Amino acid sequence: MANIELQGLVKTYGKTTAVHGIDLDIADGEFVVLVGPSGCGKSTTLRMIAGLEDISGGTLKIGGEVVNEREPKQRNIAMVFQNYAIYPHLSVAQNIGFGLYTAKLSKADKDQRILATAKTLGMEDLLARRPSELSGGQRQRVAIGRAMVRDPVAFLFDEPLSNLDAQLRSQMRIEIKRLHQRLGTTIVYVTHDQIEAMTMADKIVVMRDGRILQVGTPTELYESPVDVFTARFIGSPSMNLLPGKIAGAALTAPGVAIAGIDAATIASGNVLIGVRPHDLVVGEAGTGLSVSGLVTAVEPLGSETLVHLDIAGTEVIATAPGKVVPKVNTTVIASALPGSLYLFSAADERSLGRL
Repeated sequence: MANIELQGLVKTYGKTTAVHGIDLDIADGEFVVLVGPSGCGKSTTLRMIAGLEDISGGTLKIGGEVVNEREPKQRNIAMVFQNYAIYPHLSVAQNIGFGLYTAKLSKADKDQRILATAKTLGMEDLLARRPSELSGGQRQRVAIGRAMVRDPVAFLFDEPLSNLDAQLRSQMRIEIKRLHQRLGTTIVYVTHDQIEAMTMADKIVVMRDGRILQVGTPTELYESPVDVFTARFIGSPSMNLLPGKIAGAALTAPGVAIAGIDAATIASGNVLIGVRPHDLVVGEAGTGLSVSGLVTAVEPLGSETLVHLDIAGTEVIATAPGKVVPKVNTTVIASALPGSLYLFSAADERSLGRL
């Protein structure tokens, strides 16, 4: 196992900079997820760690050693790709053991490693099968097994679940998390899916335009986002944003009633008021933030109902108990308690704190 350090890491393609001098420390045995929209630089960063992309600037250390110039096979790390990259003409056993092809091990030792890896993944009964005889989840496990069998110091995952259906993705998230708990090996995992990031990571790294916006635990990012982008990217459905203004100690917003909120500690001026859909509940108005809006759509989910509202021309999403399904084109009231409001500067979208 090993820690991974990124110090001012830069990647350029001609005149285009894909990664802008990022700094990141990944502790030994930590499960770190790089998350962000397509084109944010997360996969490029992962490929620089793997040695599949040259580093344009900065320093990359694995286990305390600078590896900028080392070939991928010299870094003792393993990568699992989005498309599995397993060989259709080889059996499961042969695919898992492919990374041992050049290893100086006896056939008996190689077979023992392959069997031990297959048992860890619950695939010992499938070793003779070909990939065409496997489900998508099983194929992904074969790809993980091929990485595991080499006993690397770190695993790199590049959107490994994006080709699976929703049920399999959920199952594989749990399997990969349990695998990490058993092995304790450092994992760097790239995804654009914030649910994967929230449910799997010890630490999340939010990226945008080749830069790191925030690093923290899932709870830290959910409860204390540093800016609007992070606030809306982390959490599903995304955080609602309403234009507002602070004058003195009063917080106001068009079409919104705000009572019992003291904004005296926040600088005056134009702001964005953030409230998560799960905190904005359909019901009677009370202390805090209340909105009266026209229902434009409803999404019954069983345990709860997502209610889309038009508030003075701004669309927001509120929640209601599962048995409550308001009718479209009716007017309802939704409210959020004090402590659940997020404030951001309207000028630079940076966080101003919570009320």
